[in-house]
Amino acid sequence: MTGNISKLFAVILLICICSCRNSVTRQGSLNFPVDDSVPVGEAEKLSEEAIADIVQNIASPVEIAAILQALNVPFSAEHLASTQGADRLTTNFQKAIMLGIYGADLGYLNMYEKTGNSVDVLSTIKRLADGLRVGQYFDFETLKRLSVNKSDLDSLLFMSVNSYNQIDQYLRENGRGSISALMIAGVWIEGQYLATQVVSDHPDKILRDRIGEQKIILGDLLMLLRPYRESSAEYAALYYMMEQISTSYHDVRITYRLGEPETIEQDGRLVMIQHEESMVEMADDQLMKIADLSKEVRNKLISGKL
Repeated sequence: MTGNISKLFAVILLICICSCRNSVTRQGSLNFPVDDSVPVGEAEKLSEEAIADIVQNIASPVEIAAILQALNVPFSAEHLASTQGADRLTTNFQKAIMLGIYGADLGYLNMYEKTGNSVDVLSTIKRLADGLRVGQYFDFETLKRLSVNKSDLDSLLFMSVNSYNQIDQYLRENGRGSISALMIAGVWIEGQYLATQVVSDHPDKILRDRIGEQKIILGDLLMLLRPYRESSAEYAALYYMMEQISTSYHDVRITYRLGEPETIEQDGRLVMIQHEESMVEMADDQLMKIADLSKEVRNKLISGKL
């Protein structure tokens, strides 16, 4: 793994740790639509620790983009979701899904330093966040300044990801887990779309393995979405489509091999860390099926036609 991607993964890890450990400052008392929440009796409860672990594994809008950039895959604006028509999104379901999709696109733009092109995406994200009443966690003016000036990529990436982590945590802490889960699903499906569209032209083993490993991540995502699958027709359709992608992974095999243990100093003490390496077995026809289904689901979501 190159130095650039290692550096970025360190930033992502720091963000994830901070978002799990730090509480979000409440800003006023807000009343949210009733249909954002699901009665406790209807939800299959997951522990906060389990949810935080799932979110940490899924909700990094820049990780796939970082891999593509590190592999010298050329930037393509054709992969981005259009922001035209975003103002016509009416339901919280649509807004939350697209907030996640545009977040992944923003990470893609920022990783390739197409920051001048990201202002439109930033503006759209801000409007969607305001529409979901979580805009207080999205520092639009600072992000816009960093994008236009191209002055500090690390700060731009950190603020972008941290905004999404804060939104996610705020939603979950305020009984709006269904909206948080949709946002995370949007991030995942756009990252999956980017990876599967690129891999046909750039069949790199790292990228193929990363796509194969999504079998595990998708299982976690389905667990996150499952409590809300009967809350609306839109949710039921989304869950069914995600299950279809999961089914396409059925014959993908992932095995793990223990690597050499590493001893590091932590808080003044020596701690041994056991590393492991994943090995992915995935045939070309399996990859093609996964790519086709991922594209189909993503395009249905951005069209609003579930």
